[in-house]
Amino acid sequence: MQKYSYQPTGVCSQMITFSVDDGNRVTGVKFTGGCSGNTQGVSALIEGMDRDEAIKRLKGIDCRGRGTSCPDQLASALIASKDA
Repeated sequence: MQKYSYQPTGVCSQMITFSVDDGNRVTGVKFTGGCSGNTQGVSALIEGMDRDEAIKRLKGIDCRGRGTSCPDQLASALIASKDA
C-alpha cells in the first residue's frame, strides 16, 4: 500500500492524504481544511473505490466558479499518484 500527500490549489483545503492499495483501491482519504461535511462525505463515498473510477467521477467538479473544487483536487491528487 502506497501513502500519498497532495497540496491542493484553488480550494480551502490545505492538504489531502490518502493511500492506494495493490488492487488500485483508494483508502484513508483525509482532507485538512475545507468544508468538513463535504470533504468527509467525498472521503466516505470513494473509500475502496478503484482509483481510475474515482478520477472519472470527481474530475471537473467546480466549486463556486473557481474552476476546481476539493473533489476535483482529489482527482488531481489521484492522477499525480499514478505518476509517482
